[in-house]
Amino acid sequence: MKIVENKLESRTTKTCSENKPLELYIFTDPLCFKCWSLEMVIKKLELEYSHYFTLSYILSCKISRLNPACSGRKAKGGHPKTLLEYCLGSGREQERKNDPPFIASIAVKAAELQGKNKGIRFYRKLQEYLFYREMNITNPQTLIACAKEAGLDVEEFKKDIHSTSASKAFQCDLYVTNEMGVTDFPTVVMFTNNADEEGIKLTGNYPYEVYVKILREMLKREPEKSSLPPILTYLKMQKWVTAKEISFVYDRPKFQVELELKKLKLQKKVDRIKCERGEFWRYIGKD
Repeated sequence: MKIVENKLESRTTKTCSENKPLELYIFTDPLCFKCWSLEMVIKKLELEYSHYFTLSYILSCKISRLNPACSGRKAKGGHPKTLLEYCLGSGREQERKNDPPFIASIAVKAAELQGKNKGIRFYRKLQEYLFYREMNITNPQTLIACAKEAGLDVEEFKKDIHSTSASKAFQCDLYVTNEMGVTDFPTVVMFTNNADEEGIKLTGNYPYEVYVKILREMLKREPEKSSLPPILTYLKMQKWVTAKEISFVYDRPKFQVELELKKLKLQKKVDRIKCERGEFWRYIGKD
């Protein structure tokens, strides 16, 4: 954990207010395992304490190069695989060859042009497509499918993804990443609504309690926790989840969560999906 100066003024106007006195910036790489695993923490933090902070994602530039720190896997000959190679498996080289890897980050910036919340939904939908569905999120057709499921105006998205606005927004993220001295992902930076106060930077993944402790220290008071929604409501919000994620968010034993998920499956409200990396649960309810 480091104390950092507020150097984000050049990127955006302050969005803090009396109601939401904190800003959280997530420096992330859409193709990084560690960034994906942080999302469970961020989702829980949003559910319980989002009334205290605004959330923004700043995208990194590491998606265009080999990243053994993220994938942790090596190909034959000892060379590290890209995350796309690991997720898509062998025999799909042509699928990966024709699509520039940085297009996923530009697509997120294009989605953000329709609103920050839609940008976050799109970012998480990309992760769902890559990690759950094992699809190539650098493929234009996959990006369009993500945009549709994230509730974007698809025609606007198709235009924006090739616009100078989205490209410049991504370049701005790269500039801010360098300006803040962020070299590893994920990194979380927190600021208060007092421009004279320094922020706090956390590089890597930490236990949930650490983030809550920092919220408490920055607020200078004990934050009030919001009640969690019913599990079915959470499933409806997220669409695809693991039993591990629900167990983490709700602080319940995994076997109890799995029993409840099986009951919901019998009620035809969720479906169980099995793939190479494990078991996932998908909301299929009609309400």
